[in-house]
Amino acid sequence: MTSDDDRLAAELAGEAGRRLLELRRGGGDPDTLRHAGDRLSHEFLTAELARRRPADAVLSEEGDDGPARLSARRVWIVDPLDGTREFGEPGRTDWAVHVALWDSGELTAGAVALPAQGQVLSTAEPPAAPPGPPPGTLRLVVSRTRPPEFMTRLAEKTGAELVPLGSAGAKAAAVIDGRAEAYVHSGGQYEWDSAAPVAVARAAGLHTSRIDGAKLAYNQAVPSVPDILICQAALADMLLGAISSVR
Repeated sequence: MTSDDDRLAAELAGEAGRRLLELRRGGGDPDTLRHAGDRLSHEFLTAELARRRPADAVLSEEGDDGPARLSARRVWIVDPLDGTREFGEPGRTDWAVHVALWDSGELTAGAVALPAQGQVLSTAEPPAAPPGPPPGTLRLVVSRTRPPEFMTRLAEKTGAELVPLGSAGAKAAAVIDGRAEAYVHSGGQYEWDSAAPVAVARAAGLHTSRIDGAKLAYNQAVPSVPDILICQAALADMLLGAISSVR
């Protein structure tokens, strides 16, 4: 059942994305644009959450972290601009805005806005599960700038094609909408990189875990997520086994 939190996550991610598109249209030095985008989206999201969910804590990539969130029942985990590098490159569409809610130990709402693609994926309207694996080559999305070295071995093991993309949100979205079958990452991330993508992927019926199959945990004292697997559920056992054999 869709809640006000689901709708709020989608609304805020979409509006932050709209503001980022407007900023980007003004052009300018790429580094200046990146910093301005981070700041603009962070300030908008945190101000709106403070106004509309004043009792909740917020963990943002661009904000100061503190111990108060560890005793909070509800924590919004946001990445104001996921894929800052891509945002500063004219024409690239693989950047995103992430808004997720952690409530009493679980991710309960989330939205991934892909502003340059005109899309918001969210738990407010969970995407339909992608079709089963197509015949032919398995597609694994990986980082375009720092793909884990073991991914080459994994591709050889599974006969997969590696598909490079920018932000974590864009990579997860490719699996959610069926343009790829799996997203595997082992280079280290933070909670804001994956909380919203994981919430939406789960709502779409996908498998999400650490690459050893362990459960993903959020609102931790150190907000790191060392590795992640998002994939079609039917492929999870095969991929977890293949990952184990090549690492």
